[in-house]
Amino acid sequence: MQSCEISSDSTDDPLSSGLRTHRQPRIVVIGAGLAGLAATKILLENGFTDVRVLEASDHIGGRVQSFQHGKATLELGATWIHGANGNPVYHLAEDNGLLEHTTDGERSVGRISLYTKNGVAHYQTNSGKRIPKDLVEEFSDLYNEVYELTQEFFQNGKPVCAESQNSVGVFTRDVVRKKIMLDPDDSESTKKLKLSMLQQYLKVESCESSSASMDEVSLSEFGEWTEIPGAHHVIPGGFMKIVELLAQDIPSRTICLSKPVRCIHWNFSAQQQEEIARGSNTNQGNNHNDNNRGCQPHEYPLIVGHPVCVECEDEEWITADHVIVTASLGVLKESHEAMFSPSLPEDKVLAIEKLGISTTDKIFLEYAEPFWSPECNSIQFVWEDEAQLEQLVYPEELWYKKICSFDVLYPPERYGYMLSGWICGQEALLMERCDDELVAEICTELLRRFTGNPNIPKPRRILRSSWGSNPYIRGSYSFTRVGSNGGDFERLAMPLPYAKSTKAPPLQVLFAGEATHRKYYSTTHGALLSGQREATRLIEMYQDLHSAETTKPNL
Repeated sequence: MQSCEISSDSTDDPLSSGLRTHRQPRIVVIGAGLAGLAATKILLENGFTDVRVLEASDHIGGRVQSFQHGKATLELGATWIHGANGNPVYHLAEDNGLLEHTTDGERSVGRISLYTKNGVAHYQTNSGKRIPKDLVEEFSDLYNEVYELTQEFFQNGKPVCAESQNSVGVFTRDVVRKKIMLDPDDSESTKKLKLSMLQQYLKVESCESSSASMDEVSLSEFGEWTEIPGAHHVIPGGFMKIVELLAQDIPSRTICLSKPVRCIHWNFSAQQQEEIARGSNTNQGNNHNDNNRGCQPHEYPLIVGHPVCVECEDEEWITADHVIVTASLGVLKESHEAMFSPSLPEDKVLAIEKLGISTTDKIFLEYAEPFWSPECNSIQFVWEDEAQLEQLVYPEELWYKKICSFDVLYPPERYGYMLSGWICGQEALLMERCDDELVAEICTELLRRFTGNPNIPKPRRILRSSWGSNPYIRGSYSFTRVGSNGGDFERLAMPLPYAKSTKAPPLQVLFAGEATHRKYYSTTHGALLSGQREATRLIEMYQDLHSAETTKPNL
């Protein structure tokens, strides 16, 4: 990508010339997560100086949230760099020495990432018995064989049969069950145990997909998500280091924290702006920017001529030529009607409604001493009474049955003796409503029950995420729900107004975030790349405008 060579302070630089005015285009970025920071970084590097980032929460990072705990960093949000070859997050980490202390065990090549590839997963039943290792491996081979089949529908254009209801969960449960029941070598008790393990595997898969249930995930689209080759990596110093690298060259005054947006008014007429400008004198006392670290109030009145106005919750109105929206799919689902005026086009609304997002939460438990054996890398909960169930729907008071496992954080020299539990869907939201004491008690009872060890102590500390109830996030990450397809990610990413439908100023509202990347949705590299994509879209537009201006013949 070429930077603008002429100083951005010049009144005739490519950006100003492209607008045929003597000012820089004004760009507002909504959200200071990976997508927003990546977009801002590239815009500033390419000579755009009138850029402002509005972040609703009191910190940057979005769904990256690293918590310092002694020598260790616990990740409440993003944890793994998924893949290495060509992954911009991996290269950012590698180039800046963030992976120097990553152990070999933290370079997992498995499809489902644990905190370490070393050791053995202990599959425990609710009667307190451990399932034999050879039986686990036998079932795992069967499950992975069927998992590969789920990829073929998209990758090979294989038609989906009606019985599957185009659902990964329905298809997987049906095929695996048939294979289990037709195995002549297994006893009835072994078959029941494998059927119970199937339900546990699907719970883990739901946490991976951030879906309430794999029944919600589209079978025909499941194989489109693209895995980057290479291992999954943990960043020992915390994923927040990636956020800090993106933000380090962004002036602090550019980022406004605790600045939630109420509404984005796009295709804004000059008459509407004049009305607001006249009324702005009476609202100057309501400007709360003085309380925002690193955010200075505008000393000039609103300038007529910008097609977008961003209305903030603190009553400030900010005019702009372009707004890059990086709000999560969960926030868009909840708030898009109030968040955009005029309303979003129908096809974009349908994309928001069709695509899926749910909540995957972590529960960290710290102990003075380990109660698990040295080779144990995780404790997997297998409920034997769920073997024949079609859908796992729990009463509210039984939300804890959705906790699928506890991983052992490794190495202990860094983390001490720490477990990380996983829960997703509506049950995760119910967990978020409980206090720490209750969650710690329930987790202790579960661990005692499944390990058969009544002497397991309560943890000396608990820490957990709450992505579902966070009003500025509303979920963990996106997935292709039954009825949606990869085109919905692209429709969500299309800038407004649509180029062919209007003569209005172009690229007024742009969209970035993991849910706008067709191949890499749900990932940190998808989020980062989407922010770079939208910044590049603006850069190229102004470069094209400047080229048209400089090549125009003299008449």
